[in-house]
Amino acid sequence: MKPMNSPEQHRRQRILIADDSEMNRSILADMLGEEYDILEAEDGVKAVAALQKYRTAIDLVLLDIVMPEMDGFEVLTLMNQQGWIEDIPVIMISAETAPAHVERAYNLGATDFINRPFNGMVVHRRVVNTTLLYAKQKKLVAMVADQIYEKERQSSLMIDILSHTVEFRNGESGQHVLHIRTLTELFLQHLVLKTDRYPLTQADIRLISTASTLHDIGKISIPGAVINKPGRLTSEEFEIMKTHTTVGSDMMDNLPSHQQDPLVKVARSICRWHHERWDGRGYPDGLKGDEIPISAQIVALADVYDALTSPRVYKPAIPHDKAVEMILDGQCGAFNPLLLECLTEVSAKLPGEMAANTGERVSRMEMRSVADELHRHEELSASERTLQLLEHERMKFSFFAAMSKEIQFEYTVVPPMITFNTWGAERLGLKETVMDPTHSDCIRRIMDSEAMAGLSSALRASTPAQPVVRFDCRMRIGEEERWTRIVARATWSSDEPPQLTGAIGKAIDVHDSRMKLDALERMASHDNLTGLLNHASAKERIIARMEDEPGSRFAMAIIDLDHFKSANDNYGHIFGDHVLRYLAAKLCESIRGADIAARVGGDEFLLFLEYRGDARPIISRIFNALSSCSFEGFPISISMGVARTAVVGTDYETLFNAADQALYAVKRAGRGCYRFYDEGMRKMFSAISPIDSADGDGKDNENKGEDAS
Repeated sequence: MKPMNSPEQHRRQRILIADDSEMNRSILADMLGEEYDILEAEDGVKAVAALQKYRTAIDLVLLDIVMPEMDGFEVLTLMNQQGWIEDIPVIMISAETAPAHVERAYNLGATDFINRPFNGMVVHRRVVNTTLLYAKQKKLVAMVADQIYEKERQSSLMIDILSHTVEFRNGESGQHVLHIRTLTELFLQHLVLKTDRYPLTQADIRLISTASTLHDIGKISIPGAVINKPGRLTSEEFEIMKTHTTVGSDMMDNLPSHQQDPLVKVARSICRWHHERWDGRGYPDGLKGDEIPISAQIVALADVYDALTSPRVYKPAIPHDKAVEMILDGQCGAFNPLLLECLTEVSAKLPGEMAANTGERVSRMEMRSVADELHRHEELSASERTLQLLEHERMKFSFFAAMSKEIQFEYTVVPPMITFNTWGAERLGLKETVMDPTHSDCIRRIMDSEAMAGLSSALRASTPAQPVVRFDCRMRIGEEERWTRIVARATWSSDEPPQLTGAIGKAIDVHDSRMKLDALERMASHDNLTGLLNHASAKERIIARMEDEPGSRFAMAIIDLDHFKSANDNYGHIFGDHVLRYLAAKLCESIRGADIAARVGGDEFLLFLEYRGDARPIISRIFNALSSCSFEGFPISISMGVARTAVVGTDYETLFNAADQALYAVKRAGRGCYRFYDEGMRKMFSAISPIDSADGDGKDNENKGEDAS
């Protein structure tokens, strides 16, 4: 499809009337409605939303100056920032006739000025004149663009036919030519982002990429018996094969005309020198380092990669990873180290790019050439932005085509604005257009600041090559908070480097599936009987907590339910399970929100807590809460061993063993009490499980009252 063709002549022209007075809008609509399609906006925000939605499908804006939320001058400013003013004429309508207002409107790009009260004949004549002028200008732009596009297409077609002829004679797939063109563009784009050592413009990149398709044109002179030989070439045959470089450059030199054309010059360099090597051991001229034009260096790398990864008459295709490894190891010749870095950095996306529709990439390059050519015609108002808008609309249409009954949105960075589809706005209880969403109270109501920051980071972390992001967060939908997955496609400018311009996407309700996943994760991390954490999950959290808060004091307690065997023996195992659940519930009631409680196994529990000053009051309170209760006549008695990081350090196993040894000391003393691990215990148990010395808090020997519940 030609980029600039448009069905403008087959539809009525569309006028946007932006005025906060319904009466004024009605009067203007009555004056113009028979000849034009009318859109209305009651304030500047809605006017911007309409411009964002319809873009160049709006042929004229009648814009009031004094409006709520955003006045006419602010709308004009945004139209300038977005470039809309270049393609959409604006006639100001206002009772404000002060010269300063009129001058400011013209300076901001307004085409004309109509005063209120309206004169029907004046309004009609000025609207007709303006729309006719811009329609003729758009038609002229389209005609010029079509001619440029056709020239680009024909030139590209002839080059492709010629290069494919060589590939056909070579017994290779025509995909090789497209692959070389794609790889050349990819490597060049990455190279200019990586360094300014080679000052290449986007026009240079497109020129080199196009010329790369002629790199092997000289092979047209190589005998078929040599070029299609399935086995290894002899020395004589290889010397014949090498002549394709000089034959190709001679063909460019001997053209009857166009020898000074940039494409011919670049193609000659590539033809002659794409088999030179960085170390000077290539052919035909033995050039070394940057004596070799960067265009030939890039094509050489692209040629080697595609030759390795594609089947040939003399070999099968080599896998991508192996091919990259061979090139980096120097098995395929010597290359510019900077280009090898580029290969490494873009390696992951090469297979996908090779599998993608290379023809679409070529078409986009041709579209960019059209834009560059249009820029040279300064008398035309169309610019590359127009082509970007067309591409944006195509991308948006294809992205939304598969969606229905979903919350869909479009976000722009400038102006900062988010637009929802009608169904999505109703679902969220929002207006369809919200200005400055990051500071909007209505957006904050459905999505907290942390979620908004996370989504923003995800979008900015995307790239033009990988623009799609997925982000899960909680959103308030109606009166309920629900897990939602946002799938969005970031949009980027064509600047170097590219700038994030916005995003289009949808929000999918994944609450039910997320809840099921959370339930499965809880089952994996929690004890089925008591609902407490299991030992493995508790250990992970405790280690992370100690690493995150290295300056804090922590205590670990191991709790054993005394005489639990008698509960099972006398009342049965079901009763015993109830006792364990009861003790777990009492433990949860006794601890603080940041404390960690877990079931270690059997009738043993683990408690991990932070303390300041002395840990004894906290431990004593918890011990008393668990000991002063009973379950259906069965008295609860516990033994507890406690270890502190201030005494034994923050190694998990050491801390756990110390608490276990303190518990063992309690059991030996008759149960029903708690005890802290101390220096005396270290000596007692050193033969069993030695614990390295650590600085204490000076209170380990003051164990008064610790042996009594």
